[in-house]
Amino acid sequence: MVQYSILAFKIMNNPDRITLWLTRHYMSIFNLFIFIYIGLPFLAPGLMKVGMTMPANLIYKTYSFTCHQLAFRSWFLFGEQAAYPRKTAAVQGLESYEAATGFDTNDFFKARNFNGDDFHGYKIALCERDVAIYASILLFGLIFSLTGRKIFPLPWYIWVFIGIVPLGIDGVSQLASQLPLSFIQQLLPYRESTPLLRTLTGFLFGLTTAWFAYPLVEMSMQDTIRLSKSKQVRLINNNSSIE
Repeated sequence: MVQYSILAFKIMNNPDRITLWLTRHYMSIFNLFIFIYIGLPFLAPGLMKVGMTMPANLIYKTYSFTCHQLAFRSWFLFGEQAAYPRKTAAVQGLESYEAATGFDTNDFFKARNFNGDDFHGYKIALCERDVAIYASILLFGLIFSLTGRKIFPLPWYIWVFIGIVPLGIDGVSQLASQLPLSFIQQLLPYRESTPLLRTLTGFLFGLTTAWFAYPLVEMSMQDTIRLSKSKQVRLINNNSSIE
């Protein structure tokens, strides 16, 4: 059987070999990519702490294209607090962003570009919600790999109601309530989400999305493997008939 597989692999062309390799190792690639993607934002505050501002700022700049990086909606490392939410979030036990920094809470440009300092700590280059999303995707990816990729896909309706709906309610209600439109302000009370709520909704979204998607990808990969094996059999038979 081993000799049969070796023979099949030898007579396959390079694209087929690459495809077969990817079907067997795609989760390692996914997990490594997510690990690097979420790891670099945590590296940025560490680099700032030791004075390596140039590579840290490069990370902040790169991730600014994918995340708003608002300081009052981000985690901080090496400082007095883990987060500095807006005063309107009414988080007990944490000094507000306005009180801690003295910045205008409506100055989004300032909040986006404030990466921190030695007193307040340094901002992770992804916001609280994004950290939770990618961390939970990585967590499920590792569990999925360690269990032999045998977890069944999450039903779509559970993904929608547990993953998407809470995230949508939290994010959309916050965004809508803060629009500078008088009729909106009359209909919706102003609200600012909390670090805990952003983390919870982000975690549920990331976990359920990975649970929904990864098993479906695995099914597709298994179909590819079956087709590849069928092709190997034909190649071996053709090779034998020629000999």
